[in-house]
Amino acid sequence: MKSFCSPKTSQKIMNGVFILSGVITLFILVIILGYILVKGLPVINFEFLFSSPIDAGREGGIFPMIISSIYVVFIAAIIATPLGVGAAIYMSEYASNQKVIKFIRFGSETLASIPSIVFGLFGLAFFVVFLKLGWCILSGGLVLALMAIPTIFQVAEVTLSSIPNSYKEGGYGLGATKWQVIYSVILPAALPGIITGVILAMTRAISEAAAVMYAVGSAITVPVSIFDPGRPLPLHLYVLATEGVSLQNAYGTAVVLVIIVLVLTIATNLVVDRYQKKIMGK
Repeated sequence: MKSFCSPKTSQKIMNGVFILSGVITLFILVIILGYILVKGLPVINFEFLFSSPIDAGREGGIFPMIISSIYVVFIAAIIATPLGVGAAIYMSEYASNQKVIKFIRFGSETLASIPSIVFGLFGLAFFVVFLKLGWCILSGGLVLALMAIPTIFQVAEVTLSSIPNSYKEGGYGLGATKWQVIYSVILPAALPGIITGVILAMTRAISEAAAVMYAVGSAITVPVSIFDPGRPLPLHLYVLATEGVSLQNAYGTAVVLVIIVLVLTIATNLVVDRYQKKIMGK
């Protein structure tokens, strides 16, 4: 089949298409963030960040919501990370039966595609009612952990599979056992990718309202323990916006949520870059 234009012309056209796609994506991001910041930044002050809500959130601040968000995300991270990374290690280093491999990957992809509201209903039925944990921070953290596992698993598996075989062969050549090679050679080399997967999962978890609204409760007080109910930031934002409590405070809450996600992402990238430079001797 003959081409309608020369290779150089095709190259220029495709370069323009790709650049335009990137510019449009960046433009959409700037518009969304800019609109939220313009609406929400005037609300942000010391009192808003470090005081409790008054009159169901019409006045006051969001300090209990920030603490609740930290609690549920921390619980989700300490539960989902070892499970996701452990499953990825099994898939990349131990699994040999192709049927088992396909079944695990199918299960992971299915779990990742389940709507967050379904996770929330499962958390209500299993953690809150069946296990009798009640509406609390622990129930919400467990629900978010279930959501985070497939993301951590998929990213960790790809990262572990990309480690050159020469790394493993060098470890075995020195007389190391399989676990010693995994622990001392493979995991350190794959750590930046694993951290990226964990942060991706946690940034999704900290932004979920539907997943936690049926499990964590909706208390507007500061949770003291993991068995106390709470109201994470996305749930508070949902309540303020949909129930017409205070649209102004809803924008302020959205700004805080966006800033937390940005800070986590930027800090993680800095840590990962520094670690990569360190292991490469730069």
